[in-house]
Amino acid sequence: MNKKSSKNLIWRFLPYYKKYTGILIFDLLCAFLSTICALVFPLLVREITNRATLDVASVTASWLLGAGGIYLFLVILEALATYYMQSRGHIMGAMMETDMRSDLFNHLQQLSFSYYSNIKVGQIMSRITTDLFDVTEFAHHGPEEITVSSAKIIAAFVILLNVNVTLTLIIFAFLPLLFVATVYFNRKLRTGFRAYRHQVGEINAQVEDTLLGMRVVQSFTNEELENNKFDKANERFLGIKKKQYHAMAGFNSTSRLLEGIMRIVVIIAGAFFLVKKQITAGDYASYLLYINTLLVSIRQLVMFSEQFQRGVTGLERFFTVMDEPFEIKNVKNPVHLKKVEGDIRFENVSFSYSDGDGKKVLDNVSLHIPPGKNVALVGPSGSGKTTLCNLIPRFYDVTKGRVLVDNVDVKTIELKNLRSNIGMVQQDVYLFSGTIFDNIAYGKPGATLEEVMQAAKQSGAHEFITELSDGYYTYVGERGVKLSGGQKQRISIARVFLKNPPILLLDEATSSLDNESEYLVQKSLAELTKGRTTLTIAHRLTTIQGADLIWVLTEDGLREQGTHEELMKKDGLYASLYARYTSGQHTA
Repeated sequence: MNKKSSKNLIWRFLPYYKKYTGILIFDLLCAFLSTICALVFPLLVREITNRATLDVASVTASWLLGAGGIYLFLVILEALATYYMQSRGHIMGAMMETDMRSDLFNHLQQLSFSYYSNIKVGQIMSRITTDLFDVTEFAHHGPEEITVSSAKIIAAFVILLNVNVTLTLIIFAFLPLLFVATVYFNRKLRTGFRAYRHQVGEINAQVEDTLLGMRVVQSFTNEELENNKFDKANERFLGIKKKQYHAMAGFNSTSRLLEGIMRIVVIIAGAFFLVKKQITAGDYASYLLYINTLLVSIRQLVMFSEQFQRGVTGLERFFTVMDEPFEIKNVKNPVHLKKVEGDIRFENVSFSYSDGDGKKVLDNVSLHIPPGKNVALVGPSGSGKTTLCNLIPRFYDVTKGRVLVDNVDVKTIELKNLRSNIGMVQQDVYLFSGTIFDNIAYGKPGATLEEVMQAAKQSGAHEFITELSDGYYTYVGERGVKLSGGQKQRISIARVFLKNPPILLLDEATSSLDNESEYLVQKSLAELTKGRTTLTIAHRLTTIQGADLIWVLTEDGLREQGTHEELMKKDGLYASLYARYTSGQHTA
């Protein structure tokens, strides 16, 4: 992780206060008001003590009632100020947390596929939840604690100087030692909190991985293996917490030690000055009270330093994600295609993954798909078939060359406009947790039930949906776990029917299905592809015999192209792949 300075992080965080400037100013005003009682009480005790020892007749009932009335008013004022700080101040922090979470989620949605290939979802979940909660507490308490404690320390220093300069300077000479201890232990705390947050993300990622793969875990009876993996991660977490608590204990014990020494010095030195008649009894009493106020304020700052480190660590992890650049983004003044015909062209396209070894997945590939044509893409694993598909909607950008839709470079087309004209049906169907209606309507947000039902009928899903207990409002479970592979695939096809795009990308849409499900899904796909430009990646070669054109792609580029009949007559790579497939199918 890129370590950022606390000053830089806080400076970048300040704009989140802008929307809530009014709340913040009033919150800080309340913080100032809450300090008045703490500062006035020692003065009141000093005055009463001095009057009682020097001029007892001046301590009249009317004077005491007047002083008590003023102090009671201040107590009520402090209570009201505290209520505002505890309620509205916390709400301000929560609203800032909400803004940051929205910004983070929006940023995450715009990051490219390559980012998600290299990070665990559990780490992201940790940053979007627990990290931001710590930031909330820091956002609210930070300005308050600094304001209140600083005001008390400065006021106490000024008042104590007026009581006795020498004694005050002796006491404040201990503050640099406390400052050095704070800096030393804060460094340890921040390192600990950073490791703590990372390990929380690791545990989240492992739990998510195990729970989502629970069927595999139980089918292989590997519960013990998963328990061992989790125990190791849990032990690492415990080790990090131990170091963290050692640092916290060292921090608090050192500050308490210095506080204790300061109290002893005040009591002994103050008593010495009292005996020498250099201060009065009232001065001595008020001095003890102000020292207590001073030490409580210092302790609050010391305790806040832990919260500060938690907040800064959360900010560091937040901005680490926010600083991730958008690899795929709109150019200035992008093109907006009004009516897409579906003409797709690859011109001398080369591609290699930026986080790989630099090896080209595609090298100088030139292909053309005329509007409305159904082109099938076949070839051995690793030949770049899926990569070729992913370049059309700009999930990745070409390393070299151009991909064009209707003779316009996809890099110059507005992303939303480009992708809204492309429908995808993949082998690994993803259904969101929710109802069947929700998942089909995802293809057209705001769609009516009639539109969803029509799309389901077109995809061949309507019949099985109506047989379910709650029909279209049946809950599909996590990732559609309650449905079969064929049912999930037909729902995903219905989603694309509802979207109604002119371009279709079918990535091995039937390769994981049984024969009956494949037959039903193929019927749905045949209906879906009518009148649309379609690029189909297929492992089951018998499903693409009716394609207008078949491309045979290898690691060396385009090897063969033609219709099924033409390629079989050539008796080349395609014919060999087809013979091998049909032979294996017959044997099976």
